[in-house]
Amino acid sequence: MNFSAGPGALPIEVLLEAGKAVEALPETGISVLCMSHRSAWFRDVLDEAENNLRKLLDIPDNYHVIFMQGGSSLQFAMLPMNFLRGSYRHAEYIVSGYWSSKALIEGHIEGEVRVVWDGKDTGYTRLPGLNDLQLSPDATYLHYVSNETVEGLEFSWVPGLNDVPLVCDMSSNILASPVEIDKYAFIYAHAQKNLGPSGVTVCILQDEFVQQAKRTKLYSMLDYHTHIQARSVFNTPPIFSIYVLMLVTRWLRDKIGGLSAMGTINREKADLIYGVLDTDEAFYRVHSQRPFRSTMNIAFSLPNPTLEKLFLEASLREGFHGLEGHRSIGGLRISLYNAVSLDAAKALSTWLVEFIRQHG
Repeated sequence: MNFSAGPGALPIEVLLEAGKAVEALPETGISVLCMSHRSAWFRDVLDEAENNLRKLLDIPDNYHVIFMQGGSSLQFAMLPMNFLRGSYRHAEYIVSGYWSSKALIEGHIEGEVRVVWDGKDTGYTRLPGLNDLQLSPDATYLHYVSNETVEGLEFSWVPGLNDVPLVCDMSSNILASPVEIDKYAFIYAHAQKNLGPSGVTVCILQDEFVQQAKRTKLYSMLDYHTHIQARSVFNTPPIFSIYVLMLVTRWLRDKIGGLSAMGTINREKADLIYGVLDTDEAFYRVHSQRPFRSTMNIAFSLPNPTLEKLFLEASLREGFHGLEGHRSIGGLRISLYNAVSLDAAKALSTWLVEFIRQHG
């Protein structure tokens, strides 16, 4: 049972079908790893992956969906390159944890950026409310991370001003529940969480926002227009990753029944785990404050490092993998991405009760 923050769990049905495809695709007779990105078969995969995302997320027609590489780290740089370079205006950033602070660094390279809120003084244990944000109506865009995987923080509301384009890194909670797409100018999310294996990044861009992008002094590979016009095949794309993403979206559509149903399941899983951790807050020490807790990532610690080492060793013997905390803050972490089953969450919660009984 994989509770890792990344690479995250994949649905067993997807793993089985992908495994067969590595040997040979039924419709082509050759391995998915050998398929040409210029083939009609792969064009169909791209089209279905996009259409499935559009239906699951209810993406309006005035938004482009493209599949890119480089993860969120590349988007941290491409965003200001395309929209801030050479601009007389500034961009604004909410810094709520490890990953949003990484995005801020890249923004500084390209132009003027302003931090409208920073949770550093709280140890990144909470998120801002609307009154905490120092927003201006003339910003080029406002950037934030909807779910901080390291600290276990998740926005329950959509920040920003109506006239300022809103940009969001949704890498760790996209497809976990419904999203109001029309509130955003740009959403990006790399795989290895809810989308599929690493290698592909989904970018959802409002056409009106794309038209504001600078088109001078940019390499073709770093220009969003290039990838939109090439329909995600400007260069050789990560075929296998996109194929598995397509299978994951099928699973969400056909087996789960859409994002509302997925959101209900994810809330139930999170409530199970938090319910156990909260039974003894001196033993299981959750990093995030209650109103800001993530349904995807639960960061916590134990009273001492020796006990945490024992916890990890014992968890592996029980078949629970990936419970190490992020290197930046240490401790422990439970990730409950879409493919982590309710049964797996129940099994872990039962074991957490037993662990505190033995060592608390």
